[in-house]
Amino acid sequence: MSFGSGEIDPSQSSGGAVAHRVLPASLNQVTFSRRELNRILGLYGRMVAAGEWRDYAIDFLKDRAVFSVFRRASEVPLYRIEKDPQLARKQGAYSVISATGHIMRRGHELDRVLRVLDKSLSVVN
Repeated sequence: MSFGSGEIDPSQSSGGAVAHRVLPASLNQVTFSRRELNRILGLYGRMVAAGEWRDYAIDFLKDRAVFSVFRRASEVPLYRIEKDPQLARKQGAYSVISATGHIMRRGHELDRVLRVLDKSLSVVN
């Protein structure tokens, strides 16, 4: 997979402080909406409070938006939450991808896709 000038593969990100890449609006980059970010950051906040996650990065690329979650800032992402509008009519625009590249869940609705990570919604019998 190749990336344009100034773009890097989010799976190769080294973490650190929150990554905000500001690109000119004319490049038509894919972004998360306010509702999508609120849902993702709500999950992120619960996982930070549980001590499981510690850092994140957001990448807005030409073809997709990526929210990467890290256990430690110096590691590769534990999970990537991706929005790829090109897959919206087929498999669904949203996906959760593990550190190994395994697609854990993909779908049309962000809430349903995030359930794979949201342990607070699990039913215990």
